[in-house]
Amino acid sequence: MDKNALLHKALNAQRESKYVDFKSEFNVENDGDWCELIKDIIAMTNSGGGVIIFGIKNNGSFSGFDVTPVLNYDPANITNKISKYTNEQFSNFEIEEIERDKNRMAVIVTYGVSIPIVFAKPGTYAISDKQQKTVFSQGTVYFRHGAKSEPGNSNDMREFIERELARIRESWLGNIRKVVTAPPGHQIQVVPQRRFVLKPGTPVRLVNGQDGEPVTAISFDETHPYRRKDVIEIVNERLSGRKTINSHDIICVRDIYGLEENSKYCFDPKYSSPQYSEAFIDYLVNGYEKDNRFFKKARNEYKNRS
Repeated sequence: MDKNALLHKALNAQRESKYVDFKSEFNVENDGDWCELIKDIIAMTNSGGGVIIFGIKNNGSFSGFDVTPVLNYDPANITNKISKYTNEQFSNFEIEEIERDKNRMAVIVTYGVSIPIVFAKPGTYAISDKQQKTVFSQGTVYFRHGAKSEPGNSNDMREFIERELARIRESWLGNIRKVVTAPPGHQIQVVPQRRFVLKPGTPVRLVNGQDGEPVTAISFDETHPYRRKDVIEIVNERLSGRKTINSHDIICVRDIYGLEENSKYCFDPKYSSPQYSEAFIDYLVNGYEKDNRFFKKARNEYKNRS
């Protein structure tokens, strides 16, 4: 399930499900809260991905919880906490800010993995001076069963394998389509990647001989150096208080104006959060300069599409 589909669920879910979990509150200093959260992140990841929404009670109503500590929490520290229990440096998730019915919420969007993550250490925390609670045990593999995160069974493993095979099959078919749709007269050639590491979209011409100039890659870390938090900070600074944007504004603009597929503005690494270019920041600022309803229009249209 892709990011837009997961965020759509976060914006509209009225109850918990296989792909949606609610947290009415969360204490970033509490070991028990972390054990429960890590259990849900891993269960959703093993089940193909999902969203964990902070600020909503189990009945779907808003809890009034201030989600600022969650939004400000360093994702790298979440990766470290997951590694403590799994020995895996899992970082295939994002922390997003959304707004539902004028209520500000935090969302952790987590994506699927190609190999199930197993808990290498038990998740325990003290509930009194003499008693501990175990949230998950060593050697267990958790999946989502409806609205619950529970140890997996043979059906979960079967579904996982089928889901991964479907992903691989789709990847293969996608590459085959590129071949069969090549224009008449064109020739497909396989070349060593180390000799032709290119920025996507760069035109090249293949020639015979070994004396040609090598092709050098353009790093997206150079062309797209900004993460979402950086974009928000820079745009708000350039707008000088005339408008304050948040993560949801960026999501709406990316979707409505089709910027997700435009490498001039956005780059989505496979295993980390999106990166943005200086041109994307200029696009947001210029959009507001031309029309001070730019962000509001994007929000409204995004909502109508949902």
